[in-house]
Amino acid sequence: MTRLRADQRHPVRFTLNGKSVQGEAEPRMLLSDFLRHQLGATGTHVGCEHGVCGACTIVVDGMLTRSCLTLAAQVDGCELKTVEGLAPSADRLGVLQQAFRRRHALQCGFCTAGILISLDHYLAKNPSPTEAEIRDLLSGHICRCTGYTPIIQAALEAAAELAPSNKETSDA
Repeated sequence: MTRLRADQRHPVRFTLNGKSVQGEAEPRMLLSDFLRHQLGATGTHVGCEHGVCGACTIVVDGMLTRSCLTLAAQVDGCELKTVEGLAPSADRLGVLQQAFRRRHALQCGFCTAGILISLDHYLAKNPSPTEAEIRDLLSGHICRCTGYTPIIQAALEAAAELAPSNKETSDA
């Protein structure tokens, strides 16, 4: 591992939602702060700064990661996905985001980015989840507003819409 000097800023380069980005970070700068303050990717929220609430969850090299527990320097050369990467375009929501909107699965929205990223990651690996599996996944996220029921309904609805059998039917 490269040794970083505490009194210097260090270059950080990675791929964010399919685009190459770069910046400079102090050795102790958290990835969540780097994303929000250096790159303007403010969809990633910081709730607890202890990795407990899940609001800061992103994907780093294919793994769910709490960005409030990760140093910016640690992701140099990595591939990152944040909530901003879920929508196919700036004017169109992704399937999961649309399901959240239809099911009123967000209120204050603070937890939503982390939940959406976690669900997107999970559904890519398990396209036909059970309600129990969704509940288990959500146990790593704290939502004070919705009571989780609309989130679970939205996740199951999106999974059904994204299921391979439905995609083949809609593509025909």
